[in-house]
Amino acid sequence: MAISRAQLVKELEPGLNALFGLEYKNYEQEHLQIYDVESSDRAFEEEVMLSGFGEAPVKTEGAGLAYDTAQEVFTARYTHETIALAFSLTEEAVEDNLYDRLARRYTLALARSMATTKQIKAASVLNGAFTTSIGGDGVALCSTDHPIIGGPDQKNELATAADLSETSLEQAIIDIQSLVDERNLKIAIQGLKLIIPKELQFTADRIMKSTLRVGTADNDINALKNMGMIPQGYTVNHYLTDPDAWFVKTDAPNGMKMFERVNMKTAFEGDFETGNMRYKARERYSFGFSDWRGIFGSPGAA
Repeated sequence: MAISRAQLVKELEPGLNALFGLEYKNYEQEHLQIYDVESSDRAFEEEVMLSGFGEAPVKTEGAGLAYDTAQEVFTARYTHETIALAFSLTEEAVEDNLYDRLARRYTLALARSMATTKQIKAASVLNGAFTTSIGGDGVALCSTDHPIIGGPDQKNELATAADLSETSLEQAIIDIQSLVDERNLKIAIQGLKLIIPKELQFTADRIMKSTLRVGTADNDINALKNMGMIPQGYTVNHYLTDPDAWFVKTDAPNGMKMFERVNMKTAFEGDFETGNMRYKARERYSFGFSDWRGIFGSPGAA
């Protein structure tokens, strides 16, 4: 249904001082703090986890070599969604409006809706990290029981859920550095960035930027800061819905990813019969993860 003069009564009368409600600023591009962005030219993208080899055994004199096998472990698929929204203005509403160019004002509102939708979808992967964001290995993104071929289950979640603190963050860093590959060989992975909801921003700032330890009477240094353990600091994502959950993005390759299939496109056209003007915005993308080692999280103690 087109926006008509019935929805714009006050804008057709003189004496109106201001139009407001569409000027708010957005929390934009926060997804870039979480995802590595790649382009796509197909309906979906797939990435396959491969296993290498196990530890090399000792070869005794005169004995034959030991052979090992490698294989595909699991596949992560990114299926692109089409996100689109439109609005229409009647010819009379455009003609009789006294205060502003309707098309320009509502085109900005359209862009705001599209941008907000992208941030909500980006955050949804972390919002469901402990329950609904299922990876190629059939396990939630953050879990204590990721199966691997050559050893015991691995974890990218604290064994005991804990709120963000100096102690819990230090344990997360230790756990990240304890990760192994699919054949149980140690790998060098470090935490890069702390990702938090708005409710934890003050806690994070105290933990990561204090010169001395937080909340103690001891004269100990702040080891997290002194050792540069989270080199990219922390970032606040305003679309995370759990006030207690927190995450550490790691430098594991092929972790959190966004694929851009079609960048934002806008268009408008007039309808000959009605005279209405129609405006639309459309883009295609997907958010997800390939290697669960790209993120470490805790749902908080609550």
